[in-house]
Amino acid sequence: MALGLGVVIALIAIEGAGTIATLLSRAGWILLLLIPLQIWPLFLDVLGWRMLILARVRLPVLFLIATIRQAVNRLLPVANIGGEIVGIRLLTQQGVDGTAATASVFVELVLALVAQYLFVALGVVCLIERTDDARVTHALVFGLAACLPPLALMIMILRRGQVFHRIEHMAERLFGRWLDSQRGLDHGARLDAKIRETFASRTRIFGALGWQFAGFVVGCSETWFALRWLGHPVSVADALVLESLTQAAKSLLFMVPAALGVQEAGLIGAGLLLGLGSDVALALSLAKRMREVLFGLPALAAWQWMEGRTALLHIRGRGER
Repeated sequence: MALGLGVVIALIAIEGAGTIATLLSRAGWILLLLIPLQIWPLFLDVLGWRMLILARVRLPVLFLIATIRQAVNRLLPVANIGGEIVGIRLLTQQGVDGTAATASVFVELVLALVAQYLFVALGVVCLIERTDDARVTHALVFGLAACLPPLALMIMILRRGQVFHRIEHMAERLFGRWLDSQRGLDHGARLDAKIRETFASRTRIFGALGWQFAGFVVGCSETWFALRWLGHPVSVADALVLESLTQAAKSLLFMVPAALGVQEAGLIGAGLLLGLGSDVALALSLAKRMREVLFGLPALAAWQWMEGRTALLHIRGRGER
């Protein structure tokens, strides 16, 4: 986190904080419209996630949980996995079986990677049409080709393997003396079975994948509008290139909290290929971060309220006993 923050500060210092501040002030309050704009791609993601949950969950509640998941991953130092753990916990508080909740999140994560892969591939195609730099395009195509086998292998293992059953047995061998032997070792096997059950429905899988991909595409509107308001409009194809390459960089370096430095470097690199100035790319990144903070803080507050309410109900339940 410290290293990423240092990169951000260094990039702003190199480009000139005054220049970037001028760009942002020129756009002014209209950048706040990026906050409600985030609802649409997130809503599409929620529609996809809903198809994978083998239980009934109200759409507004699921949207709130998805908002909290995103806020935890974007604003807290949890290596982009803490939000998923929180999402599983909140789903179980809504009455969803823990195994079904966990399976839905795992499958959704895998499908999000597939959708993102397709989204990045679309961005690379747009970039090939836009630039004559063969070295860059060849490197990106090679990177896409190299990522495909691991992604396919991961899907195959989850669909047909016994990943969590084996992990559970490994944990029992290593930490058996600290585990409760009376509980049995069937949780991993049930999770494997539930994941296979979810993958077995092609309608659910392809429907969820379609919603996920649509969410990535609609998410480009943030880049398109922000650059337009900053006084440097780009085409829809260019916005797609900027968003897809930045998403790819953030996924590769997922362990960096809030993608500090990664998002900025990704936008600068993609912007240079499209003739976009580094100062504009940094202003765009700061506008995006403003949206993440203002959109995410209420979600974190809602999470704390939900957890506090659950804890209070437990306390009252004990008191009645």
